[in-house]
Amino acid sequence: MSVKGICSGAVLLLGCAAAQIAAQAQDSSVTFGSLVQDPLLTRPPELLTGATLPGEGRPIPCSGSRLGSTPLTLSEAVDVGLCAHPQVQSAWAAIKVQAAALGEARAAYLPTVNASVSRVSDHTSFPGSNLEATSLRDNAKSIGMSWRLFDFGGRAASNKSASDLLNAALASHDATLQKTLETLVGAYFDAHTALAAWQAKLKGEELARTTLETAQRKQHRGAGMQSDTLQATTALAKAALDRSRALGEYRKAMAMLVYALGLPAETRFELAPDLADDHHDMRRDLDAWLVQARHQHPAIVASRAQVAAAQEKEKTIRSEGLPSLDVTGNMYRNGRPNQGIPAVNTIEKVVALTVNIPIFDGFANRYKVRGAQAQIEQQQANLLETTHQVLAGVVKAHADAQSALDNLESSRLLLQAAENALASVQRKFDRGASDILEILSTQAALADAQQQRVRCLAEWRSARLRLLAASGELGRQDIAKQH
Repeated sequence: MSVKGICSGAVLLLGCAAAQIAAQAQDSSVTFGSLVQDPLLTRPPELLTGATLPGEGRPIPCSGSRLGSTPLTLSEAVDVGLCAHPQVQSAWAAIKVQAAALGEARAAYLPTVNASVSRVSDHTSFPGSNLEATSLRDNAKSIGMSWRLFDFGGRAASNKSASDLLNAALASHDATLQKTLETLVGAYFDAHTALAAWQAKLKGEELARTTLETAQRKQHRGAGMQSDTLQATTALAKAALDRSRALGEYRKAMAMLVYALGLPAETRFELAPDLADDHHDMRRDLDAWLVQARHQHPAIVASRAQVAAAQEKEKTIRSEGLPSLDVTGNMYRNGRPNQGIPAVNTIEKVVALTVNIPIFDGFANRYKVRGAQAQIEQQQANLLETTHQVLAGVVKAHADAQSALDNLESSRLLLQAAENALASVQRKFDRGASDILEILSTQAALADAQQQRVRCLAEWRSARLRLLAASGELGRQDIAKQH
């Protein structure tokens, strides 16, 4: 086989690779610029289009510039928080790392070509002889090609392993998005719950102040006692204290939301109006939630991909102990590198087919295979543990969501009854048909009903989102339904 034949084979291989790239370039996401940056097409579309949430077709927008101009909605909070979250950025970088590793695996199918040019000065003298010294100066040039033709599937296994690890990185990024999204939405709901509690305490304080004013008027007319006024004053002081504590909790919740969004501590904004209570389809059977989580939860998907990558890694290591076939071609002009140049110009061509047959490596390959098998067992155990944790989370979140959903109607009826009772007692108190103790007791019952309503709403929102996140379903479409 001549050097020309070897070069023709290399050109043929490169032509096949170019044809494959051209076929894949039919995808609208592949452009000439992306081919220049990534000739082996290892970067997944997500790196070109941007990260998306489950069920989304568009990348996550950054809406930080709108902060402060309008009340912050839940969707805007999610956009702001996901744009610069450190864990999301780290998971995004991990995708790029695995895409580069896939490029290395694919590059093993292509030949490698090296060239060198050197300026050589060769001076030869003959001490004790009548021969004249000689000096030669010339350029030495060489070009060499190496190409692995056969390796019992080692490169294919490495390519498949790298592809599986890239899929695992993509799924891990989705899992990070889900976890971060759950944290961001939870912080937003905590702030909304604290705001609702503070507003409820404000209403309670206003009711207590109205009751005090009514008691004072009745005392001035001689229709009431001073003890009634003192009790109303005490109730107002307690209501003011409760309102002050609720305000402190609200400020703390807003500070935690600012931190979760990754914004400067001095950032100030208002929350959008309270969120609607959409029951969605939380009453689906538990088995349906478990099946959904087992098939689409990003953490389980990533763990499965890691098991597949470990299995391909074992194939790669096994192939290292098997024969391989390489072809090499070299051409040297005016000698080989780091050698003296000849007296006349020369051109040397070398073509070789080399069969590498591992005979004995000190049992290193055997132990590498055992290590790879142990890694497969480890990844399989991790898959079982991840699946167990995810499904256990689904079971608990499902029970919490069912309970919270049932409590919503009860808390609504309780609040409605307490409001009606207070309205009735207030009318009686204004006519003198009721005493201060009855109205204060009714006000306390209303405050408790308002607190229970706020608590049930918070429990429902939290349980609903935890169930969606546990099943791997939480996305922007679910957030939008909260408005």
